Amino acid sequence: MAERVIEVDGIELCTESFGDPADPPVLLIMGLGASMLWWEEDFCRMLAAGGRFVIRYDHRDTGRSVTYEPGRPGYTGADLVADAARVLTAHEIPAAHVVGVSAGGALAQLLALDHADRVRSLVLISTSPAVPADGEPPPGLSPDLPPPTEEFVRFASAARVDRSDVDSVIEHQVAYAGVLAGGRRPFDEAAARVLVRRDVERAHDFGAARNHDVLTDGAVPQASLSSIAVPTLVIHGSADPMFPLRHGEALAERIPGARLLVLEDAGHGVDRADRATVAAAILDRTT
Repeated sequence: MAERVIEVDGIELCTESFGDPADPPVLLIMGLGASMLWWEEDFCRMLAAGGRFVIRYDHRDTGRSVTYEPGRPGYTGADLVADAARVLTAHEIPAAHVVGVSAGGALAQLLALDHADRVRSLVLISTSPAVPADGEPPPGLSPDLPPPTEEFVRFASAARVDRSDVDSVIEHQVAYAGVLAGGRRPFDEAAARVLVRRDVERAHDFGAARNHDVLTDGAVPQASLSSIAVPTLVIHGSADPMFPLRHGEALAERIPGARLLVLEDAGHGVDRADRATVAAAILDRTT
């Protein structure tokens, strides 16, 4: 394990690797507003123990990567896609197996469309189609995809947090993690609190992560998901409150040859109870 700050095209990104660089590379892309810590270390070690060279990294405005003035990010979603390619370049990796969760799954799709030569396979977790289906006008969700659950919407609209108060931020993030868990399984609040506190205390400026809420898309690929030609696995929880299961089903339908793995009663993200299952599925897909 080695944490290192890379600089490519003048952009500083904090990365961390696990395993033998001679093994097949796996790039982990986290969702927006979240640092690489949300790819928990035990999960990364499972993949490395399976013979993969694993890289996780902090997005801009998270963790120890470059930060910008809150409210003025100065970059777009397309720049975050390019950052994934920059991480590979810094590690001298021509192409990697790419695993993305939540909005990180959308970034992974866009990477496969815009930088197809850098992607060997895709694993898309708890995410949704990143570009409209053929014949659908952008922007917005496809008409056949359901909105977030009522509980998720209530939390998002009613939650209050004092960004100047670390404890207030931590309580908000823990509560948010509880909502994302989906409500069908026990939620490990103590473990979530430890992770959130580490995330907050490690960041250069935790408040800067809010910049992800105001990002514009930037240049969006014109190609459809049907043009993705690499082996693809879609993993989705049946209790995902942000992207209900139909999002994962639609994604698997639109990418040729994609396989769908449904995690029963799982919410949004990789629950600790599913780590071994998800790791095994990734190892199987990235041979």
